Amino acid sequence: MTQADFMAWAKWTVKHYAISHTDPTDGVQLTDDDVFIVWYCKALQNHKALLSTTLYDGMYYEFTYNGDKDEAYLDAYKKWENIKYDRARD
Repeated sequence: MTQADFMAWAKWTVKHYAISHTDPTDGVQLTDDDVFIVWYCKALQNHKALLSTTLYDGMYYEFTYNGDKDEAYLDAYKKWENIKYDRARD
């Protein structure tokens, strides 16, 4: 699988997951341009990407392709907090 194939598959999967997990009465319309890859890595025959969307829902996604088994996995996460910690502990 090429990097471009994987990235297109990841974006397609996240787009359809996000649409299917919103209230239909909200009329959510997502295009491929509304899904973006934040981080990507390929090691040997495996691919992994972290993705998000333009929706204000606090969700982010991890899409992984296992080349040994020829299967993919989607993990969906919700960000709960962002807390700043300084290095100084005085």
